[in-house]
Parts: sequence; structure tokens; C-alpha cells
Amino acid sequence: MAVNLKIRKGDEVQVIAGKDRGKRGKVQEVRPDARTVIVAGVNVAKRHTKPNPSKNSKGGIIEQPMPMAFGKVMVVCPHCGKPTRVAHRTDEDGTRERVCKQCGEAIVVQEPSS
Repeated sequence: MAVNLKIRKGDEVQVIAGKDRGKRGKVQEVRPDARTVIVAGVNVAKRHTKPNPSKNSKGGIIEQPMPMAFGKVMVVCPHCGKPTRVAHRTDEDGTRERVCKQCGEAIVVQEPSS
């Protein structure tokens, strides 16, 4: 089953429900089958790990962002800076783009330069 996602990896989103309401962060991972997203610095859980010499990892308590539902986050428009719903617009040449419902500008994901 194909899911038309309005949230993509690299988008800045704002949490609108739950214990982290109001926080903003970048989407690290999108899981369409589970309808969840992982946002950097939001919904962080502490995980207790044992040392593992074969994987060269230390033990201790690490903080790890956990998945949260699509419905708990809204995309933040890079132009107006407000959380917004996402519309789709088709140009004359047939390309589709995501559009901010607040200001009407196109929402473009900034790819991290490496």
C-alpha cells in the first residue's frame, strides 16, 4: 500500500501534541509502514546498554530519540516560520511540489551538504 507522505526526511517539524509539545527539530527518519517519524532531540528515551568489546562499544546510559506518530508533528514552513499543513501544486511542466497552506510558498527540503 503506497502512502502519500507530507513529511519527508530533512524537514523541520514542530511537535503539536504530547510531552514535547512546542519543540522543533529535523526529521531524521520516516517510517511509512508504521506511520511514525524520528525527530532529532524530541521524544528522547534513556537506554541502558552493556559494554560489548566485539562491537567496540562502551556501556552506560545513552539518550536515543524514539519514533512518534505522524499526527503529532507539523511541518514548519521555511519562509514564514509557522507550522503549517502541506498542499501539493502541479506546475505547467508537470512537476509536483509541496506548498505551505499559510503563505503559498514552495516547501523545499534542504539536503545536508557533506
